[in-house]
Amino acid sequence: MTEELNFEVYLSISQKKFEIYLLDKKNLKNIYKEELHLESQTDLIDYNLLNSFLDKNIFNIEKLIGNFLRSIVVIIKNNQILNFSIGMKKKNYGEKINQHYLKILLTDLKDLFKENYQNNKIMHFIVSRYLVDGIICKSFNDEYDGEYMCVEVNFISIPNSLTKEIGKVLEKYQIKINGLLEKEYLKNFFEGEVSNLSISAFKIQNGQNQNEIILVPKNIKKTGFFEKFFQLFS
Repeated sequence: MTEELNFEVYLSISQKKFEIYLLDKKNLKNIYKEELHLESQTDLIDYNLLNSFLDKNIFNIEKLIGNFLRSIVVIIKNNQILNFSIGMKKKNYGEKINQHYLKILLTDLKDLFKENYQNNKIMHFIVSRYLVDGIICKSFNDEYDGEYMCVEVNFISIPNSLTKEIGKVLEKYQIKINGLLEKEYLKNFFEGEVSNLSISAFKIQNGQNQNEIILVPKNIKKTGFFEKFFQLFS
């Protein structure tokens, strides 16, 4: 168990190649990396090739960590992924506009997404900007007075059907998907920086983008739902 906590395995799937990384989280260093370049002209995933790629690498990774691999974080680039922005404006009725107020608005936006895109899973939920009475706010550590609050967010999501198919391949090895990240988002966020894909993914998972909302299933902890849901102002 201790060995598992020290490492994270990332599987990257795109039209051009498959990649797999074993990251030493403490030292932020890959101790295993393999890739397979593909000649596919479509965005469809060749699951037979993916199976073959995993066959060649899972055993090697398990040998290195001295344990069975139970989970993998999947990084994916695919045309089926949705990436769009949406905004919401809310009239304020005498309340102080603060972090709690913003949480409510963000929850409404999340619920709106889930209502309209029931067949998709949110990968990234990012606040683009937030305004009080038309003025852009740089921080919500303080309270504000105003008549209107407006929030613009960016959703990146993946079809449940695509997640299910990838999950079926991993089930063969008794491995579960432990997270989903979008490859282009990682690339764009760290644009201009020399950073390995697995290290970029690890940094994003651990709050490198302070404008990204970390969603946590409600059943993890019944009380304090927002303790991990809201990472915007850490």
